[in-house]
Amino acid sequence: MGAVSAVEKQPREERFFAHQKETYIAFLSASAIVAYLFLHYVAGASPFVANLPLYIALIAGGAPLVIDLSIKLFRREFGSDLLAGISIVTAVLLHQYLVAVIVILMLSGGLSLEQFATRRASSVLDALARRMPQVAHRKLNARIADVALHDIAVGDILVVFPHEICPIDGVVIEGRGVMDEAYLTGEPYEISKTPGSHVLSGAVNGDSALTVRAEKLAVDSRYERIMQVMQATEQNQPRLRRLGDQLGAWYTPVALGLAAIAGLATGQAMRFLAVLVVATPCPLLIAIPVAVIGAISLPATPSSSRIPPRSSRSIPAPS
Repeated sequence: MGAVSAVEKQPREERFFAHQKETYIAFLSASAIVAYLFLHYVAGASPFVANLPLYIALIAGGAPLVIDLSIKLFRREFGSDLLAGISIVTAVLLHQYLVAVIVILMLSGGLSLEQFATRRASSVLDALARRMPQVAHRKLNARIADVALHDIAVGDILVVFPHEICPIDGVVIEGRGVMDEAYLTGEPYEISKTPGSHVLSGAVNGDSALTVRAEKLAVDSRYERIMQVMQATEQNQPRLRRLGDQLGAWYTPVALGLAAIAGLATGQAMRFLAVLVVATPCPLLIAIPVAVIGAISLPATPSSSRIPPRSSRSIPAPS
């Protein structure tokens, strides 16, 4: 338990800049579409003038996305967004610039939402790390001394003073009081603690000092496990995203084959583009990040903000 290392911070900084880029592209694409519609249908501008916002969006926003997708293709990483990249390139070649920018908006919007979900997990992880105390009060031979959490051994006797956060998982051996475990369990009541009661790291002590015997090392505590889960959520690609990419690896060749058949059968390149655009999984590109945000937001939000107001009474600790 402690401050996040520089090694852990570096990927977060890279993700921050990636999020800024995707957000910028999404905003630029949406602005370009609005500007094109105004110039074309309201102002009655010439086709060249009306298309200028689309040109800007394609150069400043579409090109970076296509380059990133090309790198992924070179690495043989076939995902659900590959078909969107092919649609963008095809639309540009056929001079369907509005179609290309709309696909860019869908693709960048989905990526931006996914980066937002990751940043949210990172911010919650930082808050969890800052909340946990870095020292504990160890009692030895009737004397109390402050020690670092990583120096606590199983069997050490610790004192948790009023309103402090419990540093480890253990058992109460002296004292009577209550602890607020809502941040960990969502339990809306303060839990009574008497000799023999179990306490959880991260719980907030009440008005009475409690003497606790450590039953686990700090790295094995409930709070540390929560931190580990949040770190895994932050660092690993969500399973839903991996599933979408796996489906995309099979779906993309099939969609390309159908588009080629449509184009060859009709002799019109626009038919090829039409099938590509219809087959582009834009709802999937948006739906996966939205689902990820919802999944992260629910467990990441402190329990005390999701539960009803705490009752003034306490309930006995479970036996």
